[in-house]
Amino acid sequence: MTKESPEIVQLRLDIEARMHHKIHSPYEFDCLAGAIWERLHENISPTTLKRLWGYIDGAEVPRWGTLSLLSRFLGFNDWEHYVRELYMRDDVESEIFRGKGILVNQLQKGDIIEVTWLPNRFCRFRYDGEHNFTVIASKNAKLHEGDTYSAAAFFIGKPMYLDNLRDGTSYVAGKRNGILTAKKL
Repeated sequence: MTKESPEIVQLRLDIEARMHHKIHSPYEFDCLAGAIWERLHENISPTTLKRLWGYIDGAEVPRWGTLSLLSRFLGFNDWEHYVRELYMRDDVESEIFRGKGILVNQLQKGDIIEVTWLPNRFCRFRYDGEHNFTVIASKNAKLHEGDTYSAAAFFIGKPMYLDNLRDGTSYVAGKRNGILTAKKL
């Protein structure tokens, strides 16, 4: 099992959820190692965590002991217990969704889209064609006028996923509650 196996990817996501943020800086790996010590009184090297997250190069196959320690941090007995429970989860990982919203393939180049989400976020985008957009107005959001990105749809009640933003990064808006409004002006 490599560090990119679905079970290990989910383990990382569950740990980030427990920590209430993504783990992607040296400081955050140090904090995670400290949180593990505080909870379990067991040491794990921040370097080991960096390897598991792919922050630095290292072994492709994580040690069972490392996976078990991280599983115990989440409240499981060991790695096998975590994996068994993972397969029994009832939270849905995939779904087809329909509803109110905007599909990009229904837009014409130059169309303007306005989207809102909590708390008090607002953005207006211009469709540039081929799933590409430019931010033309933004309020209380991390998106800024002039930012460009790609997207496929804007569905009310679902998160808004934007790709290829600022040096190829991705962005999600309305992660918990989805977007509130999506309309073509």
